[in-house]
Amino acid sequence: MELTLYDTLARAKRPFAPIDPARVRMYVCGPTVYDFAHIGNARPVIVFDVLFRLLRHLYGADHVTYVRNITDVDDKINARAAQEYPGLPLNEAIRTVTQKTERQFHEDVAALGCLRPTLEPRATEHIVAMKTLIERLVAAGSAYVAEDHVLFSVAGMKDYGQLSKRSLDEMIAGSRVEVAPYKRDPMDFVLWKPSKPGEPAWPSPAGIATPGRPGWHIECSAMAWQHLGETFDIHGGGIDLVFPHHENEIAQSRCSFNTPVMANYWMHNGFLQVEGEKMAKSAGNFFTIRELLANWHGQILRLNMLRTHYRQPIDWTESGLEQSWATLEDWWSFASPVYPPAPSQTVLAALSDDLNSPKAIAELHVIRNRISTAGEGPHAVELAQNLAFLGFDRASFLAWEEKKTAEALKTSSGLDETAIKKLIDARNAARKAKNFKEADRIRDELKAKGVELEDKKDGGTAWRMKR
Repeated sequence: MELTLYDTLARAKRPFAPIDPARVRMYVCGPTVYDFAHIGNARPVIVFDVLFRLLRHLYGADHVTYVRNITDVDDKINARAAQEYPGLPLNEAIRTVTQKTERQFHEDVAALGCLRPTLEPRATEHIVAMKTLIERLVAAGSAYVAEDHVLFSVAGMKDYGQLSKRSLDEMIAGSRVEVAPYKRDPMDFVLWKPSKPGEPAWPSPAGIATPGRPGWHIECSAMAWQHLGETFDIHGGGIDLVFPHHENEIAQSRCSFNTPVMANYWMHNGFLQVEGEKMAKSAGNFFTIRELLANWHGQILRLNMLRTHYRQPIDWTESGLEQSWATLEDWWSFASPVYPPAPSQTVLAALSDDLNSPKAIAELHVIRNRISTAGEGPHAVELAQNLAFLGFDRASFLAWEEKKTAEALKTSSGLDETAIKKLIDARNAARKAKNFKEADRIRDELKAKGVELEDKKDGGTAWRMKR
């Protein structure tokens, strides 16, 4: 089955052909570890986790390398460290912030059902590689030194801007270009800059005497090179990174190694908004993954994300979360409790068509409906296997639901599970005796206490607390 992926650089879907099928290589831009990751950050994590699972299935787990970096040197990190730990030396405070935030990130994305990447390099562990690239760029005339800075010369790269498909004038007009007297051109970007007193600092490249630190873009070029080579298969991230970050990565890497491309496929997930509006703290609709996990299981967040194709904008709504919860609850009620992860051919076909997760989800509904019609058996196993392959876990979801139900009972209904079951038994007895008035009265009583009933075809009755 052929895998096709949409390549942002080509602006088209292309059949995926790895450089080396025995070593499929993917790089995805990871978090800057200064605060809790927000729900927008979760989208590329989930999207490229699905692609990682798919590539492992197609080429073998031992033949896929997935690198997602950790940015641990950044102005936002410095500011957070100084704010939270004013009594510590800045470098010690920075280490405290980055270690804590990285741990929080790993906990949150694990709750979303995501596998750990093959490698998670930290920027500060690759300073030597960054300096090596900078030295190469200066030697090639692609970069220059000015006032203890090293800057990339954009004008020297004739086809700069291919990824974003914008002219230099358009890029200047549409971006926040730092105006500095030492720049030869407004579009030139920083590869290295001098550190301020107390900030992280390393011996500078290119003969600069003042200690300094790297720019943002060179970090990913260096880490991708060190772990995946001069050219690799897939580079991914959010669409907000197309310009300037990914455009600048391409420029640095191609000019460093004199290669026609940095990565053969560029993949970008679409924007996320909340309840129809751009997510912003000022709008009161800014949510971290951790905040959402307090009320929703990670699998609910995962399914809600996958219901929209990764390249399309997604509107994150509470009603969507409710629907995702109900869907998972329904699927797990039909799926077999024993399930080695494996995709069915229809789900595999959907995912192989540029990660068409909405189509894959539609196929899961088809399988579920077959179980409803034909009864359990191979289809129940098939449903469970597909869910496991997509990163969903039955045991953790059902345990969470049981806990949520107990909490809801305790706080809202005034009933315990035994009392509810007694009322359900009484209602079923009334129905059997054709005393429908009494049966309806009991249903209404339970509904008023937040207990919803669902009569099954086999004559049983399921219940749950109203969400």
